[in-house]
Amino acid sequence: MNAPVQTNTKAELLQNVVEHIDITSFDARPIVDAMRKMSFSSRDTARAADIFSMAIEDKDCSPWLILAGSTSAGGCMHVYRDMVKFGMIDAIVATGASIVDMDFFEALGFKHYQAAGEVDDNVLRDNYIDRIYDTYIDEEELQNCDHTILEICNALEPRAYSSREFIWEMGKWLSEGNAKKPGSLIQTAYEEGVPIFCPAFVDSSAGFGLVKHQKERIAAGKPYLMIDAVADFRELTDIKIAAGVTGLFMVGGGVPKNFAQDTVVCAEILGIEAEMHRYAVQITVADVRDGACSSSTLKEAASWGKVQTTHEQMVFAEATTVVPLIGSDAYHRGAWKNRDKRRWAKLFGK
Repeated sequence: MNAPVQTNTKAELLQNVVEHIDITSFDARPIVDAMRKMSFSSRDTARAADIFSMAIEDKDCSPWLILAGSTSAGGCMHVYRDMVKFGMIDAIVATGASIVDMDFFEALGFKHYQAAGEVDDNVLRDNYIDRIYDTYIDEEELQNCDHTILEICNALEPRAYSSREFIWEMGKWLSEGNAKKPGSLIQTAYEEGVPIFCPAFVDSSAGFGLVKHQKERIAAGKPYLMIDAVADFRELTDIKIAAGVTGLFMVGGGVPKNFAQDTVVCAEILGIEAEMHRYAVQITVADVRDGACSSSTLKEAASWGKVQTTHEQMVFAEATTVVPLIGSDAYHRGAWKNRDKRRWAKLFGK
């Protein structure tokens, strides 16, 4: 790969750091209460906030965060972290990009940046800047993230790991004094016993580090580490079975959404009757007309035996506009203060 062009252009483009919103710093309850009396997406958002609060208030319920898309890079990273920190979430299913390229990346001390207007993407490439919509990432720093994953791989026993187990090791590594930015989602989840699953883990910066690890080990005639996707499914299903009542707070769709919903069906295949997810919220801009699984409605999921329709709400909105409102609403209503953190990592001896 050619070296990046070293010019002032890069420094000029990477000036405005994305600042992550703090749901504890403002009280969204009056806004949500007002939206409840409105129509369209405002009323949907208020009902979604109500359902999320119901899941937290239900002493029998274990709420899960299902995360896809790039909202972490866009400024919602601390929303998800605080949901874990304050006991609103017991398990996470996410894309590898959300966990590695965004959260772990910032834990290493790197930043995401606001795009500086319309810039030719070829100019960005010349300067080793990657773009996510209107957000920039320094490619050189992202490659540092790749190599850090490689170092973690090389320090572990060469065997099969679920993504949950490998991400736990990442959290442990950060908590041992290696984090340049404390309080990342990965580190907080590790410390709170909240397992994180990335069913398509290698579709991320971690994938590059894992591939390099395997290639080097193969060349040296040594055993190597691998990610066991089947173990992911088995372990998350174990959590569903142990939890009984569950609620899903879903940002985006795709693999994380279907993976989490399928645990009900998987338990049934194992001969264990598991209740459909009792509470479910999905925030998405996906169009249902193409029939894609990621944009299937929660009512459609009921036909598969995955989600109950009593307490479900689709919110068709860009997630960074409503996730902070729902998160702040739940934080300030305070139901999390009265629930016990489940710490599902204990199921796996952690």
